[in-house]
Amino acid sequence: MKILVPVKRVVDYNVKVRVKADNSGVDIANVKMSMNPFDEIAVEEAVRLKEAGVATEVIAVSCGVAQCQETLRTAMAIGADRGILVQTDEELQPLAVAKLLKTLVEKEGPQLVILGKQAIDDDANQTGQMLAALLNLPQATFASKVAIADGKATVTREIDGGLETLSMSLPAIVTTDLRLNEPRYATLPNIMKAKKKPLETVTPADLGVDVAPRLKTLKVEEPPKRSAGVKVADVAELVAKLKNEAKVI
Repeated sequence: MKILVPVKRVVDYNVKVRVKADNSGVDIANVKMSMNPFDEIAVEEAVRLKEAGVATEVIAVSCGVAQCQETLRTAMAIGADRGILVQTDEELQPLAVAKLLKTLVEKEGPQLVILGKQAIDDDANQTGQMLAALLNLPQATFASKVAIADGKATVTREIDGGLETLSMSLPAIVTTDLRLNEPRYATLPNIMKAKKKPLETVTPADLGVDVAPRLKTLKVEEPPKRSAGVKVADVAELVAKLKNEAKVI
């Protein structure tokens, strides 16, 4: 079976982001970019399923600027067989990405789409759910364990009350949580091999998808700095401050 893995190019998680002077967004000039960590986990899981003989092909997909090719090459160095770049300079919001992925899923016919539960730049946690709705396919979000057998996916997912196990018929959509696996490092030989793997480039127009933004960002600003704490002499003073100053009781 085929597995489709969408991957997103984001500011590296080790970088402290800076807000632009005009408050229009985050400054990404000369900033290290990398694959979204949740998507890296999705690629690792897809490659493990292939190594276990469950899958025959892993296809990595990225939507965005030309530099997303680097993210796809990283996915192929981890073990994806080929990549597809939907190249556009437009700002892509979750619904637009879900529509692009829907078209690619209909074209490629994968039995499983596995992607990160959210991206660390916008933290939207929407694309997987929107894709499942557009395709009318079963979905399991926040997956911490995935097993494929007899045309079904058994997914253990993390919920507020503990763990929930779902059984779904394939094709299906799965979004990954942090505890699903530990992604491998791409070795130098595999990085070199990835350069020779096929990478197809298409545009949203080629797929017949309108990706015009439907939401407008009004302002981006850093959170306020925390004020220094205050020492209190006794419980009575603490209660008084909570009641009169903090006004939380």
